Amino acid sequence: MRFMVITKATTASEAGVLPATEDFETAGRFIEELVDAGVLLAAEGIGPSSTGARIYFDGEKRTVVDGPFTETKELIAGFYLVEMKSLEECVEWFKRCPLPQVGPGESTNIEIRRLYGAEDFGDEFTAEQREAVKRREENAAPGYKSA
Repeated sequence: MRFMVITKATTASEAGVLPATEDFETAGRFIEELVDAGVLLAAEGIGPSSTGARIYFDGEKRTVVDGPFTETKELIAGFYLVEMKSLEECVEWFKRCPLPQVGPGESTNIEIRRLYGAEDFGDEFTAEQREAVKRREENAAPGYKSA
């Protein structure tokens, strides 16, 4: 099973404050453990919402709103893509995940979500659609994997 582990933004990450050298080293050791275990597919940090945009969909209407966005606790600061045997295994790994320190009175969390694969869609996902997914994966950038 593949999982996306989402690290949530903090006031500091939204302000563009980069982690301290020690935080990079600690995170690097954790990432190296994931690599050595053969379970890490990707890991990236995400810039603050001030460098992004949102697109709101209302029927045919599209509205673009530039960041920053106000709800820090709802924003993402980074992610890991991992392959694990179960949600329980993923939880055990990421209970040890080092996160940068947050400010006084502030807490943070990570969220773990399973990624769907073609096998999860049942009979509604036809053989032709499965073949189309396979073709896209063969023609996409290295490492690309879709449902």
